[in-house]
Amino acid sequence: MAREAYFNSIDVWGEAYHAHPHAECVRRSVAPADGYDGGMTEQPDRRGRRRTLIVVLAAAGALLLGAVAAIVVPILTHSSAGGSGQVVPEGFVPVTSATGADGRTRSISVETTDGAPADLSALRAGDVLVVRGEGYDPGMGIYVSICAVPKAGQKPSPCLGGLPDGAMEEHEPAAPGTADPQASVWITDDWAWRSFATQGYDDAGTGSFTARLLVAKPVQDDLDCTKVRCAVTTRSDHTAASDRIQDMQLPVAFAE
Repeated sequence: MAREAYFNSIDVWGEAYHAHPHAECVRRSVAPADGYDGGMTEQPDRRGRRRTLIVVLAAAGALLLGAVAAIVVPILTHSSAGGSGQVVPEGFVPVTSATGADGRTRSISVETTDGAPADLSALRAGDVLVVRGEGYDPGMGIYVSICAVPKAGQKPSPCLGGLPDGAMEEHEPAAPGTADPQASVWITDDWAWRSFATQGYDDAGTGSFTARLLVAKPVQDDLDCTKVRCAVTTRSDHTAASDRIQDMQLPVAFAE
């Protein structure tokens, strides 16, 4: 009787156990489910994801560094091609040309908006000049503005107008010759800087450009064009700032 009572008690406990709402949880904790390895397979997956993330970040970093290097290295390693060969005219003429050390013959002319040769002897703030150039090196950007005439071989500086409009933010450059008149115009075909520039060259094959230049007030900051000699100027942009090969100037004076 005792044995029968004992086994009956086991059967009752067993039925209670299996019927208990937490029984399944207990069984799972005691007997792992099929295919369960105690979490050991999760670790390799996590490590794999971490390695993939590291590889992706490393690749992105390499691309970023490569892009920065592609922009900065040419600036730091640029060597001057020499001078433009121009002797700045003494009088007020609307056109000039010169053959530079690179063998290119550059010409620059200044017209009114009607296409007539501009009178550069009596400019007024607010006048609009159409500056045309040809024979320039399209692989090198230029600034077009009114700058002081320097000593021979030196950089034309300072200039009226400051930074070209839009130079600090990315934008769609205007079609050649269609940009709103600006006191300082930036022209470049360089892929890294084109979206910050005013416009590109008209024709890379001939190195030609057309810039609409707004005549600024003759006195600005550290430049007074009523006291020092100034000129409509082209010069290499910041990517080749020490290069004098694109320097061309046509002297101007301001009406009183």
